[in-house]
Formats: sequence, structure tokens, C-alpha cells
Amino acid sequence: MTEQELHGGRLLARRLRAHGVSKLFTLSGGHLFSIYDGCRAEGIELVDTRHEQTAAFAAEGWSKVTRELGVCALTAGPGVTNGLSAIASASQNGSPMLVLGGRAPAWRWGQGSLQEIDHIPFVRPLAKFAVTATAPGEIQGLIDDAVTAALSPRCGPAFIDFPLDVVFSPAAEDNAEVRAVEPWLGPGAGSDAVERAAALLRDAERPVIMAGSGLYWGHGERHLVELAETLRAPVFVNGLGRGCIPADHELAFARARGTALKQADVAIVAGVPLDFRLAFGDAFASDAHLIVVDCVEPDRSHPRAVAAECYGALPATLTALRSASGDGAAAERERWLGSLRELEAEARAKEAAGLGDARGPLHPMRVYGELLQMLDRDAIVIGDGGDFVSFAGRLIDSYEPGCWLDPGPYGCLGSGPGYALAAKLARPDRQVVLLLGDGAFGFAGLEFDTLARHGVGIVAVVGNNGIWGLEKHPMEQLYGYSVVADLRPETRYDQIVEVLGGHGELVRDPGELRPALERAFADGRPSLVNVLTDPDVAYPRRANLA
Repeated sequence: MTEQELHGGRLLARRLRAHGVSKLFTLSGGHLFSIYDGCRAEGIELVDTRHEQTAAFAAEGWSKVTRELGVCALTAGPGVTNGLSAIASASQNGSPMLVLGGRAPAWRWGQGSLQEIDHIPFVRPLAKFAVTATAPGEIQGLIDDAVTAALSPRCGPAFIDFPLDVVFSPAAEDNAEVRAVEPWLGPGAGSDAVERAAALLRDAERPVIMAGSGLYWGHGERHLVELAETLRAPVFVNGLGRGCIPADHELAFARARGTALKQADVAIVAGVPLDFRLAFGDAFASDAHLIVVDCVEPDRSHPRAVAAECYGALPATLTALRSASGDGAAAERERWLGSLRELEAEARAKEAAGLGDARGPLHPMRVYGELLQMLDRDAIVIGDGGDFVSFAGRLIDSYEPGCWLDPGPYGCLGSGPGYALAAKLARPDRQVVLLLGDGAFGFAGLEFDTLARHGVGIVAVVGNNGIWGLEKHPMEQLYGYSVVADLRPETRYDQIVEVLGGHGELVRDPGELRPALERAFADGRPSLVNVLTDPDVAYPRRANLA
């Protein structure tokens, strides 16, 4: 290696740093040593976990909290396959993420090297970009291509794997300029599409806005709020759309969603697919005119007819819609808003009893009744579980973008500790609260060792009802019995966290909860409050899965 040359891992790390990458999440693997050496030399912090799935979820969590590229490195063979669920989650969530894979050496390929397997065939269906580096001189160009693919709409995961001999070999540095990937600054939807949508909005008496994660990735939150204020339209959000309009904004609604979507005559569906969360479009009235607004066209057809489609950079598209739509039927819209506010207030008033429920084991709503009083406005709340987290999704409000993280439509449990690790590293001055079902704890509970080793002081709350609640209750309703739906009652997850270097407490009665939460927030170590909750309580839901 000459003075002008660098080994492949150093070239890789230097290019990552040029793209603004400051953290690499990983689990130690020999195929990655050159990458680690490069990151150490280039000042990229290595954050190691106890399972590759968590390293990959941490990379996705970083992107969710920061809207920047999250990066992980997974060693060859089982390292990459262990990360597949997180890669699939990022794909369905539209999360920009770069996965660096180790790979058996190219010069020995096909001879049975340790952990030799071709990752590309099973990663490619989940990733926007999936290639194998064939020479050290192409590494930096591949990094550029992967970053562009991950950050371009629709965002998603990109994957490069590096044969051992390639990434350890030297090459000259490519000094080509790194260009920022900022697609949200581009042109909006065409004028014809905007005018079709605006004509519908001008005549609407009951317009509504339903927004989701695509709004967040498209940096369109301010422009959507301005459009809502012009239209005087109620706004509902899901996914990473939560917080894109502050929960206390006069046009932000949550509890009245079912009624509002069914009564609306025109609906803007912004950055959210018509999937099971919106009953495949049936959440809206059958005669409502739907206006789909997103960065790019969807990769599947809409399950129902839509009246207008506006695809392009969201700030420009939403601004154009605002200019073209006018303020419409103001009196009718204000009357409708008033009726929705009454519904919202009534629903929240009915929740008060649950928030103060005195039973023990605790009602999940009582847990959140206490927690809500302790959360800062910019707290980052992460949900990882079924029934217990469903209550949180209903009760916990968000006021800023990137403050609510859940698994998304892929529904993969075990994402929470990785998300929490990344969130606290990205936003060290904020509260980071991880809400876990007791079932979800089993997927990645040992990552409290990771949190402790890296000094990451998050607060976790486990809703411990000793069952798989999301399955047990529906199965009993269907068949009169349930199988494979029970866990050991009163498992001491708090003691597991203590052994791993954190702070843990058990809560049996409501009066114990507030003091336990206060001690957890004050402790500074990763803390877990293990709350015994009533196994007979089920979150009320209607199945819209298929």
C-alpha cells in the first residue's frame, strides 16, 4: 500500500464521513475488521449491540429520529440474515438506511469459507439497492450510489456487501465531490394535477387531511399545517406523521377520526398508504373524493378509486395546493370543526376514568395516566408491543416530528431497544421512553446490557400481563380457548435489567407507580419499571388486517 492509497475499510469510512455519518451500529465480526479500523481512523463512533437485529433496528431508529441516513455493519452469513427483519421493516416504513455486510473472500468463493453465502438474492427484494463490491477502487462510488438510493423517494434500505479480500485491499482515494441528497427541495406535482385537486377542495364543505410517515420523510409538515389552516380542515395522523402537527394545534384531532373520515366529502391523503390502517380505503365514505399527495407514485394500485393524484416534492406540492384552493365554504367548515371538537372532548372526558383506574394489577390506561404527567413536550416515545402499546398510541400525544416511533406496518417486535439506543444517542438531552409489552421484552431484552455499556439512560416501562394479549383475547372470542398465548406470570424483568447494569423496579399497585417512574427518570442509567397489568383488559379494536 503506497502513501496515496488506503485500505478498503478506510476508503469506505472516509466516504461515510463525507456523507455526514457519525455513528455505525454493529456487532463484532471478523469480516468487518477493516471497516472498524477505517471508522476508528475517520472518527465514526462504533456502537456495538448484542444482536445484529438490534444493530439494524438502531440504524433505522437513527433515520427515524433524525431524518438522516442510519448505518449498520453486519458480519457475513448469520450476521446479515439476523438483520433481515429490520431491513424489511425499513423497507415498509420507507426509512433511509445503509446496511454494510461482511462477505467471505472472493478469491476463495465456492470453496466453503466460513459463513460463505450469497446475501444478494435474499436481500435484493427488501432493498432499493443491493450489490457486492468487486474491487477496492469502486467502494467509494458504491457508497455514493447506495446513499442516493436510500435517501431518494420513496426512501428505504440500501445494501452493500464487501468480500474480505476486497475490503482489506488498498486503492487510491476517489476525491469526487459528495453531493447532498435533498429531494424534498425539488419540484412539486404538475399544475394539471394540482388544479384537479384544488377544484375539489374549493367546493368542499367538509375537507379532511389524513397524513402519515411519507409527510415526515418528505419534510412537508410546515406546509401541510399551512394548507390545513387555509382550508380550515381537521388533520389526523399516523406513523411518523405524529407530531408533524402539534397535538395541541386547533386543527389536530385524534379521537374523532372515525367520524371525520366517514363524514368528509373531500380527503387529502398525504404520505400515507390506503392499507389496513385505513381499512384499505373504506375508512372514508364511499362517495368521498380522495386526493392522494405523496413524493412518488405508489408501487401498488390504490384499493379504491381516487379523484386526484399529486406526486412530487411535498413542500412545493402542498404550497401549490394552498395557493390554488382558497378558503372555500368557510361557514360550513367551521360548523363541522365545531362538531368534531365536541366529539373529541367527549371521548377524552370518557378516558378520564381509565387514566385514574385504581385496580391492581393495573389497567394500562392508569400507567399512561401517570406517565403523561411526566413527559416533556419533546420527549421521544417508542412503542414495542401489542395491546399495551396500542393504548399508548391512543393516549400519548406528540408535539414535534420524530417523537413517536413504533414498528410500523411490518409490525416487527424487538425493534424498541435499537430505536431507543439510537434515539438517545441522537438526542442526548431529551427524555427517551421505551414502552414494552412483556412479550416484546423477550425479543431484545438483553440489549439493556448494550444501553448500560454505552451509558444510554433511557426509561423503559413494561406492561406485564403474562400473556400475548393481542392473540389470546381474539382467539378466545373465536374458539372459546387459546393456545401458545400465555407467558409466565409476574416475570421479574426489572431484576434482569439490574443484573445487566441498569435500574429496575416492580410495580404491583397504582400508588407505587409514580414514585417508581420518578426514580427511573432521575437515575441516569437505563431503567425499567416493570408494571403488573390486568390480563383481562384488552384494547378494543376492529380487525382490518386483510
